[in-house]
Amino acid sequence: MSGLYESLFRGALFPLYESGLRRRDTLGYLREYERSQWLDAEGLEALQWRRLQDLLRHCWENVPFYRRQWQELGLAGPGDIRSFADYARLPVLDKPTIRANFEQLIADNRREGLLYKTTGGSTGEPLRFGYTRESYERRLAIMWRGYGWSGARLGQRTLYLWGLSPGKQKRKDRLYHAAFNRHMLNAFEMSEARMAEYADALDRFRPETIVSYVAPAVKLSEWLLANGRKPWRPQRVLAAAETLHESQRELIERAFGCPAYNTYGCREFMLIAAECEHRQGLHVNADHLRMELGGAVGSDGHGPRDVVVTDLHNYGMPLLRYANGDLATPGTAARCGCGRALPLLASVDGRRLDALRTPDGRYVPGEYVVYAFLRATGIRRYQVVQKRLDAFDITLVRDHDFDESVVELVRGELAKVVGGEVALNFHYADDLPLTATGKQRVTISELP
Repeated sequence: MSGLYESLFRGALFPLYESGLRRRDTLGYLREYERSQWLDAEGLEALQWRRLQDLLRHCWENVPFYRRQWQELGLAGPGDIRSFADYARLPVLDKPTIRANFEQLIADNRREGLLYKTTGGSTGEPLRFGYTRESYERRLAIMWRGYGWSGARLGQRTLYLWGLSPGKQKRKDRLYHAAFNRHMLNAFEMSEARMAEYADALDRFRPETIVSYVAPAVKLSEWLLANGRKPWRPQRVLAAAETLHESQRELIERAFGCPAYNTYGCREFMLIAAECEHRQGLHVNADHLRMELGGAVGSDGHGPRDVVVTDLHNYGMPLLRYANGDLATPGTAARCGCGRALPLLASVDGRRLDALRTPDGRYVPGEYVVYAFLRATGIRRYQVVQKRLDAFDITLVRDHDFDESVVELVRGELAKVVGGEVALNFHYADDLPLTATGKQRVTISELP
């Protein structure tokens, strides 16, 4: 019955929803990307270069920030950028630069109808950015393609252990998820006392695929193994939002009896890379975006490198050579056994969001802290440290437009999950310390 609905959804319901009701071109872009993923390395590079040249011309003609920056560098126009090597010499774009030049980064001819999103990000630096409808539709297509590499398909019975707003889902949201053949479990409400509820929900729904934040998937796996509980066996688990380390992968696979796959994305671009069924590394979506890996963090010249990304299709607020604060290690295999020539990452190394805890045994994923800060303006950086079960120490680095009311906004969002049992102690600082690898950690648990 599940396979029948899956076929109906892919063949009729989803096209009707995307193309008819929403009037989006997601399916057309998905077909485009399904073809381009099989290009050889030279074909991928040529495609990427053509799209980059188009974007550079657009930026010169329509984006004041880049035109001014390139003129200051002595460039007469985008024609002076003749190769990827030339492009790699352009300055890296970071979050402070975006915040300081927000309006100048918006294309003059795309300002009308631009969509906006805010990210707290794994680095704890809130950022608002704009994107076009086309770039969003393309990102959806890339997400569905990337999930499909592991065998997860549109309309397949899928359980999401994901971040949801506290409280009951609205009726329209339940209907929407039901139409997509998926069931949502709120990772933000997970606790030791409620683990059996989550396992029961899994057994009732019987998904073919589980999509989950890493930390909640690990916590549920630990509980299942500790209690000798054998859950419904899905065909795969897709891990998102954090790096899936090999020890965590092994734990999830023992608990659920199926392969676990790593994915990598960020709010600014959505899915950047994902594993296929061969799991020889994460395929970078090089036919959709350009990823560069900067200098190695280690003094020996080896190890993780800074991630720098360019979305080749966001003409509304182009982010050229954007450093999102993550670290990754390039893959060593020349080509994956699946036959795709898309470049490989060996691992994503620089994202760590510790799970926090409450006195009554509940876990607060680091992703919820990011969620709590999404609407918090006037903050350059933030960090939550837990040294005791009954207290969170929250440090804020204020920006020029900071207002005290934002403290109560964040307090209210966190209180929805931790209640009154955890003291929320806010502090101010001029800056926050970085880790040894140059990362800013959002959450740090110092509990045993």
